[in-house]
Amino acid sequence: MQTDLSVPGIHCGGCIHAIEEALCAVPGVVHARANLSSRSVAVQWRADGAVPDAFPALAALGYDAHIAEADRTESDGSLSSVLKALAVAAFASMNIMTLSISVWSGADGSSRVLLHWVSAAIALPALLYSGRIFYLSAWHSLRHGRTNMDVPITVGIVAAFLLSLYDTVRGNDHAYFDAATSLIFFLLIGRALDHVMRERTRTAVRGLARLSPRGALAVAPDGTRQYVALAAIEPGRRLLIAAGERVPVDCTVEAGTSDLDFSLVTGESLPRPARPGMRLQAGMLNVSGPLTVVSDAKAEDSFLAEMTRMMEAAESGRSAYRRLADRVSRHYAPVVHLAALSTFLAWIVIGGDLHQAATYAIAVLIITCPCALGLAVPMVQVIAARRLFENGIMVKDGSALERMIEIDHVVFDKTGTLTSGRLHLANTDEIDPKWLALAGMIAAHSRHPNAQALSIASGPLPAASFRFDTVREEPGHGIEARAGHDIFRLGRASWASPMPAGTRGAPEGTALAVNGELVASFAFRGSLRSGAAKAVAALADRGLPLEILSGDDPPEVGKVARQTSIPCFQGGMLPGDKLARISALARDGRKVLMVGDGLNDGPALMGAHVSMAPSTAADIGRNAADFVFLKDDLSAVPLAHAVARAAHRLIRQNIWIAIGYNAIALPIAIAGYATPLIAAVAMSVSSIIVVANATRLRDGGRSEDERQRTLPSVHTLLRGT
Repeated sequence: MQTDLSVPGIHCGGCIHAIEEALCAVPGVVHARANLSSRSVAVQWRADGAVPDAFPALAALGYDAHIAEADRTESDGSLSSVLKALAVAAFASMNIMTLSISVWSGADGSSRVLLHWVSAAIALPALLYSGRIFYLSAWHSLRHGRTNMDVPITVGIVAAFLLSLYDTVRGNDHAYFDAATSLIFFLLIGRALDHVMRERTRTAVRGLARLSPRGALAVAPDGTRQYVALAAIEPGRRLLIAAGERVPVDCTVEAGTSDLDFSLVTGESLPRPARPGMRLQAGMLNVSGPLTVVSDAKAEDSFLAEMTRMMEAAESGRSAYRRLADRVSRHYAPVVHLAALSTFLAWIVIGGDLHQAATYAIAVLIITCPCALGLAVPMVQVIAARRLFENGIMVKDGSALERMIEIDHVVFDKTGTLTSGRLHLANTDEIDPKWLALAGMIAAHSRHPNAQALSIASGPLPAASFRFDTVREEPGHGIEARAGHDIFRLGRASWASPMPAGTRGAPEGTALAVNGELVASFAFRGSLRSGAAKAVAALADRGLPLEILSGDDPPEVGKVARQTSIPCFQGGMLPGDKLARISALARDGRKVLMVGDGLNDGPALMGAHVSMAPSTAADIGRNAADFVFLKDDLSAVPLAHAVARAAHRLIRQNIWIAIGYNAIALPIAIAGYATPLIAAVAMSVSSIIVVANATRLRDGGRSEDERQRTLPSVHTLLRGT
């Protein structure tokens, strides 16, 4: 059994580890899985036992929790809160710095004291409002015996303000309200940039759940019909599924004729005819005619529910990824605390002046504050995201850029990814133009994929087009048009020109028949997506192994594999098969990039180390992917990889700049050569250097023609960045 809890306090990979470890220790809990994107926890427990009480374990860690609501989609508002805090900090630091200029310019006596008190009056509400983000985080960690980077930040801000207030009361020459507010301002810039990237991550699970209808029309034994909720559908219930509706639960066709869209299960773009006795799975789309079905399973045991569970599990694994900045800053807080405490004690011993020792210790806290480190990663990621957006690629998560550079294996879906996902007429040259034109006129009356391909192939309708007396679509078969005594049928060849009973060699495929005589046959194929072969070649040149995983028939997958020179391929795969293959690669130590578009690719996209989908993908595919490319060209895949690698180089450079700055500034502060004000200025300079280095990734001065250059040119540019 499983209980889903909403835990709004989850905000990092460390939270996930602590929560899962604590809940797994609760008696009766079999498994616990935390999810950063949805800020929720799935708690699995033994069905034969009592429901375990997970709330005390979460409360002991400092996390509030409640039962998750099924359709909760609202944002947590954290980005809005950070932006408001940033605006207040910017206003306060700007005005206090203006007042400080007067003090630096020589104001003395009562004027200097007045300016200090005005600065204190501006700083106090700003520090309380804008700094609460850091204070609450620090208190939360300390209250439960942990520490994080917000602890030295909080200590530095509070200590700088209290020392400045003390100096103001005593009428001393210097106060450092500007240092405290500027510190918060720079820290909040980095925090806001980080939130911008994190807020782009959206769970695809809720989107998948929305594919499931709320209920279905049940048919009683006496023939009466009644709408029943999805949860009330039991196995053996007869249901009526109208054209355009999705199958609510796994079921078997009892009666009716229609075409079915299997893309959720197999990714196939071609609809299949429905027939009595055919097994259907929840989420499939009934395209053209009503069907009477008999349910085989409850909603919670159906294919769509299983897919949802797979995606939840895969998304949780990705959420636990520890970002580079988190890994670098893991031991940062203890080192800073130790340095500040050592400075304070050393100056007490050396000079015996408590005020002087406190001033130098605070300078150490401020000068080593992780502003540069906080800006090092999000600034580069935001600029990289902008660079990719200019090339038609959307980045949904900052950590995706970090995961992209780690890939060592690439998996492609076929339909809609390597191919365009749209059908085209493959044998145009073999068809008499007059029959092609006639077929196009008939096909214009249908939304069937084959009909749409025929309409495009036949070109625009002539001004004096053929007029039909009646046109009707026969669900699951085709279109019949009548003009006078002539009957035209476009659709399944066996229906358009039926053979006498017992006759062998019945025609197959799509055909046009006039008065029962076949006059043209049509073959449809998907075409390769633009830039597919070039993109595959670029990835292969970088030494990345490539393979295709598709739900289509193996022969069709093999054709595309040969066209793109991809050596490994598998066809006929269900969503679980794709996820199992990617999981097997992960167990072998591979970091997989999955590129797919279909509903059936959702679990695989979520389960891969990093993933991409075209903008033409189904909603679930786009939501599950880390990158979405807007243009039709598949060259977006190697371009995203190249930009990510360039961004990674700059991130590493920025981290080393921040570390190098601390290595130089820390001894100066410990030696007493830096007041809190000088420390704040030095900290600001290091942040500006990090930002300036990050802007090297910008695609600033290039013209639009240069932006459209081929991949090798883009890669060469990135290599020189």
